[in-house]
Amino acid sequence: MMRHVVMAIGVCFWLALPVGASAQILVPPPTAMPPPPAPPPPKIEVPVVPQLDAPPQRPSARLQKRGSFGDRVSKCLDDGAAAGWDPADRATHSRACANQ
Repeated sequence: MMRHVVMAIGVCFWLALPVGASAQILVPPPTAMPPPPAPPPPKIEVPVVPQLDAPPQRPSARLQKRGSFGDRVSKCLDDGAAAGWDPADRATHSRACANQ
């Protein structure tokens, strides 16, 4: 009887020993697809470096294209006529309008 008790205690100790976790072992499935290829690297563009002996570039102003003086006067007279003004008011308006 004593022999059975000793064997039972031995089995209990043997079952209580720490064992590695078997659930942490991951086996990949055999039909796993390989990862897609990496995208191409971005193009590296070298910026333009100003030369030391070159004169600095000045920004050019964008001017509006004005018509000739006669064209501007004609347009101002037409605008005054469209507004229904008399000839004296059109003349006054055209002088002020064309010189702007």
